[in-house]
Amino acid sequence: MEILFFTKKIIAFFVEPLGLILTTGLIGLYFLNKSAYTKAKFFLSFSIFLLLFLSYPPVGNSLTQRLESQYSKYDYKNNDILYIHILGSGHYDNSKWPLSAQIGNASLKRTIEGISIYKKLNNPNIKLIFTGYAGPGNNTTNAEINASIAKIASISNKKIIINGKPKDTEEEAIYNKSLTEGKPFVLVTSASHMPRAIKLFEGIGLKPIPAPTDFKRIDIELISAPSIGSLQKSRIAIHELLGIAWSYLAH
Repeated sequence: MEILFFTKKIIAFFVEPLGLILTTGLIGLYFLNKSAYTKAKFFLSFSIFLLLFLSYPPVGNSLTQRLESQYSKYDYKNNDILYIHILGSGHYDNSKWPLSAQIGNASLKRTIEGISIYKKLNNPNIKLIFTGYAGPGNNTTNAEINASIAKIASISNKKIIINGKPKDTEEEAIYNKSLTEGKPFVLVTSASHMPRAIKLFEGIGLKPIPAPTDFKRIDIELISAPSIGSLQKSRIAIHELLGIAWSYLAH
């Protein structure tokens, strides 16, 4: 399982924007060093094209829209659910920083949305599920970091379930099955991640009710300068699309 996890990470790096741009650029420099100028020109030009194209705001927006438009915000129509599952994301351990600085942007938004739904439903039987491993360089799991926000929001420990072992969405789904046993539950994750998460959860017989948050798409002008933010949007979208493709191949 560990080998498969890291293999997926390595493959993902080379087919996602940054890895692809660096790889084609390095190939171009290799051919330049070998005086193969035609090949060098092709790979270097392609590397620059990818950088500019994927950094162009309308491209990042379009890729993101394809994912985020599939599910709307939680509608509160089902009040009989017993679990709200908040999927893990990123954080960085640093005791010199306040908690608000350690928790990642996506993690914070997912956690706040989960807490908001919990509070609005006001059902004494509902429990919050937090999953997510520590990640490289961290001692505290993402599940624990996110759950600490819920505790600050005065949610009792008895209403919080923490599992810091799952390393990816598939493992989170498998753990969920042991709790929800096929009964409907609210699934909270980033809007761009929701399509892949729903496919994985439903693929093993679960009944998630989507509650997307952390929307990235915004209205922008067609004529816009390339930006790092747009490159990041493209990276996230391509990562999710590749994840969906992988899940089809693996299952």
